[in-house]
Amino acid sequence: MLDEIFFDNPVKSYLLVATVIIVAVLLKRYLSRYIASLLFLLIKRSSKHIQKSVFVNLVVQPLDSFLVILVSVLAFDRLYFPHRLNIKIYHVTAHDIVESFFIGIIIISFIWFLLRVIDFIAILIQEKVAPLDAPADNQLVLFFKDFFKVFLVTAGMIMVLKFCFNIHIGQLITGLSIVGAALALAAKESLENLIASFIIFFDKPFIAGDLVKVNTFSGYVERIGLRSTRLRTMDKTLVTVPNKQMVDSIVDNSSARDHVRNEIKVELIPQTPSGKIEIVLAGIKNIFLSHPKKIITSTVYLSDVTRNGIVIICEFFTPSQLSIDNVNILKEDIHLDIKKMQEQNNVNSFQANSFTFTTAANQAETDVVKT
Repeated sequence: MLDEIFFDNPVKSYLLVATVIIVAVLLKRYLSRYIASLLFLLIKRSSKHIQKSVFVNLVVQPLDSFLVILVSVLAFDRLYFPHRLNIKIYHVTAHDIVESFFIGIIIISFIWFLLRVIDFIAILIQEKVAPLDAPADNQLVLFFKDFFKVFLVTAGMIMVLKFCFNIHIGQLITGLSIVGAALALAAKESLENLIASFIIFFDKPFIAGDLVKVNTFSGYVERIGLRSTRLRTMDKTLVTVPNKQMVDSIVDNSSARDHVRNEIKVELIPQTPSGKIEIVLAGIKNIFLSHPKKIITSTVYLSDVTRNGIVIICEFFTPSQLSIDNVNILKEDIHLDIKKMQEQNNVNSFQANSFTFTTAANQAETDVVKT
């Protein structure tokens, strides 16, 4: 019975092929993990802190598929293609179609495996630059990871065209060069954005995490891509700006400041005695001195005396690393301390609305409190 011929192959050949494929499916996880462990030993020398589980989890799934497909193709290769099924479709035999299909599956699965390896290499490089606290280097790693992925996928498509469709690569490249020239003219802006992305990465006018203002948009840089830069605005919306505009426009990088200027304007009524004014000036200076960790330097001076009021300007500089929430809390404490100081010294005051505005010229947040 095992020697009976069925579709040009004995039954025992079908059973042998089926057994090989079943064994490959059952043992794929063990084989893939073993191969991944061997590959990890080669990579482990470059980094002692990377975890083995990270590499194994990335490459096991595509390695599983690649091994099963490779073993299945090799097993089916031991069988003769049935002559009665070898029909022609547009001058192409069914045998050639099946063979090209299996070759394409092998190429695709292998490219998938290489894409996961690129992901791991990116993690490995990020792990090396992370202790240096270099977000620009991390962003550069993400950029080149995407770049090499595009290059690898393009190479995979060329391999499929070569080995599955028997297209001559030389003629294909020649044709693509002509088409590429036409596409380059049509995609002029996309190429400009790509070149601008390289300028951003190497010139580094800003990096991921910086607070920047370009044109009418202001926000934190979330990611610098091949075509555009993504900004997270104060309203938590995501703005996508083409890289060409980020290079050609004037970009105000607020995160590059060493200190942040803040201003508080205090207005006293015109009838306030000079002695009370001196007490208020000294009290405000002491209030600023009571926050040495949050206020780097401060200046308090009498700015103007008019018939509408007496104006006192209070300038203070905070570290650029201080968050907006902490700056707002600091301002609140200063306002309350000024109010308490006036009450203790019986400084006359009148009712007025408090409001906040930002001066774009010096990037200073100014609070006006009329008292």
